[in-house]
Amino acid sequence: MRLYTHPICLEHDPGLGHAESPSRLRAVLEALDQDRFAAIDRIEAPLATREQLLRVHTEAHVDTLLAIAPDTGTVQLDEDTWMSPNSAQAALRAAGAAVAAVDEVMQHGGKAFCAVRPPGHHATPDRAMGFCLFNNIAIAAAHAIGRHGLKRVAIADFDVHHGNGTQDIFWREPRVMFISSHQSPLYPDTGSASERGVGNIFNAPLSPGDGSYEFRELWQGDLLPKLYAFKPQLVLVSAGFDAHRGDPLADLRLGTEDYAWITSRLVDLAHAHANGRLVSTLEGGYNLGALAASVAAHVGELLD
Repeated sequence: MRLYTHPICLEHDPGLGHAESPSRLRAVLEALDQDRFAAIDRIEAPLATREQLLRVHTEAHVDTLLAIAPDTGTVQLDEDTWMSPNSAQAALRAAGAAVAAVDEVMQHGGKAFCAVRPPGHHATPDRAMGFCLFNNIAIAAAHAIGRHGLKRVAIADFDVHHGNGTQDIFWREPRVMFISSHQSPLYPDTGSASERGVGNIFNAPLSPGDGSYEFRELWQGDLLPKLYAFKPQLVLVSAGFDAHRGDPLADLRLGTEDYAWITSRLVDLAHAHANGRLVSTLEGGYNLGALAASVAAHVGELLD
């Protein structure tokens, strides 16, 4: 197994008091510094190329984000999304990590986790939003299709917020199945079960207060069977940990053990249909203790 990260991902700083702070990644990396993770190969994430970005984003979006970084301080892109001097480089490394991880598992098999920020699943083809600049998981999926010729790529998203950007990008792309569980109502107010794309989109909203039972029933009884029927050649995971009961930005009640459970099921899926190939990339999670424990549980299942 491989871990992709880069020090500059710690230098994306949306400003004092912002939930998506560098301390998130510090907590994740400290959690993965335990002895039980010593066997993981740690790889410096490369920069995503313009070609890779343009598979899912418009030229105007890419050019704007690469040009807008301030010399000092921060610049605001929307109500929730800010850039600091090193944000563009951090975003390029975050996207590059996901692409490099796909190349690795396609060439050599195995699994990978991308411990990067900023996150990505809210970024649409032409808009940064919801803390996200480039859509890392979508760039990885498009690369798997464009570079490796895959016909069936699955994206499983268990972040508490709906991955509206990923859904928008692949709305008419039958080679990608997008599966999402998320709280509703909640930002970004998308992700109803009626949103189906070309039959490749499956959303499963959870209600505020739902916890382990509802989450596992939904995945076991509905979402996982759809993924198995799709027979993906590669499994990608938008790994957000903000459905945890301790997270301050939402109202679901998952525990650390639920992240181990869903990861184990997705690993089984990868072994059943994708020769074990799975790439996961960090999305949300804003309670540092819960985030660290949940990532450790997630990566532990990938490593096992």
